[in-house]
Amino acid sequence: MEKDINLKIFKGNLIFTKTSDKFTIMKDSYIVVIDGKIASVSSNLPDKYKGNPIIDFRNNIIIPGMNDLHAHASQYKNLGIGMDKELLPWLNNYTFPEEAKFLNVDYAKKTYGRLIKDLIKNGTTRVALFATLHKDSTIELFNMLIKSGIGAYVGKVNMDYNCPDYLTENYITSLNDTEEIILKYKDKSNIVKPIITPRFVPSCSNELMDGLGKLSYKYRLPVQSHLSENLDEIAVVKSLHKKSNFYGEVYDKFGLFGNTPTLMAHCIHSSKEEINLIKRNNVTIVHCPTSNFNLGSGMMPVRKYLNLGINVVLGSDISAGHTCSLFKVIAYAIQNSKIKWQESGKKDMFLSTSEAFYMATKKGGSFFGKVGSFEEGYDFDALVINDSNLYPEDYDLTERLERFIYLGDDRNIMKRYVCGNEIFGPKF
Repeated sequence: MEKDINLKIFKGNLIFTKTSDKFTIMKDSYIVVIDGKIASVSSNLPDKYKGNPIIDFRNNIIIPGMNDLHAHASQYKNLGIGMDKELLPWLNNYTFPEEAKFLNVDYAKKTYGRLIKDLIKNGTTRVALFATLHKDSTIELFNMLIKSGIGAYVGKVNMDYNCPDYLTENYITSLNDTEEIILKYKDKSNIVKPIITPRFVPSCSNELMDGLGKLSYKYRLPVQSHLSENLDEIAVVKSLHKKSNFYGEVYDKFGLFGNTPTLMAHCIHSSKEEINLIKRNNVTIVHCPTSNFNLGSGMMPVRKYLNLGINVVLGSDISAGHTCSLFKVIAYAIQNSKIKWQESGKKDMFLSTSEAFYMATKKGGSFFGKVGSFEEGYDFDALVINDSNLYPEDYDLTERLERFIYLGDDRNIMKRYVCGNEIFGPKF
């Protein structure tokens, strides 16, 4: 018998995806967690762990937590607003005025508190967030996330050009504030870290982009931004960077396109040359179907990217996306792929449920480390699903999970864990 004060044993119906092509199903099985990491996953509890308390979830389902790789923390109050606009008018009429309010730190704390509670409620255990250009409010977001217990990459947004006067910063101040935040938070938490965040090419001067590329290289920090989301946006990039052949080449010129792990959201209208650079530089594409539908941006050709071996993960992209729930994003991603399947003459096969689930769990989690699966050595990020209101006795475990994805909501999530610690809605 092995006893350890940092040891926890969970029992239930386990569903996860070691690979994208199928679910791993383990009925009435055990996960042993030591110091927040998975030490054993088995149908029968190993002898050396017997005698320790067991947290038994009985007929409930245990799945990995959701990993949201693209969301705008400052846009939370705009959820469900401006959905009759496309990207650039939506930014000018709704997003920029809202983000300007984050100069007020008290306003930021109130909004970020609501966001974090909603993320936890909906089962998000790791998230990549855009804050705003405001240093003090971004610092508050870091502090609140560390207190909450969920994992995150947080980016102070950088934008010094081609923006409203009330939301434009000096590039030197922008770089200094960014480095100050990096130094303050790069080693403060194991799971909440800074990420370099140019808003997108149209809002960043060459000097700012160059400085951000150098900061990313100096501190070996990941990068997040937007790419080829909207045709008008692409036209703006072309007018500003006439010597560049395509959008992604601008990021690459400044060392912001795969020199360190890189997230690029959308990639709906990427050219063949841009796709080749994405693959060559191992850039990760964040698929945000709810946002793409709501802003009329288009439908990302997800199967094309997967067939090329490009990493594709999922993002809520709130508030252009109207929900914090990655489960709903999974459903939309499958629907998006079915329309693309029809458009291809049924050649580009639509996503299976396991593929979309894999994007939200193991593939998305890989950006944070060994996260998103129930395999030895992985962080124990998990959700316990009680689907008793969905008639589970009539379905097998795979069908139960699918029904929860499409029919369930946060009320079905009975427990949430990050690194083995149970997470509750924080009191901000």
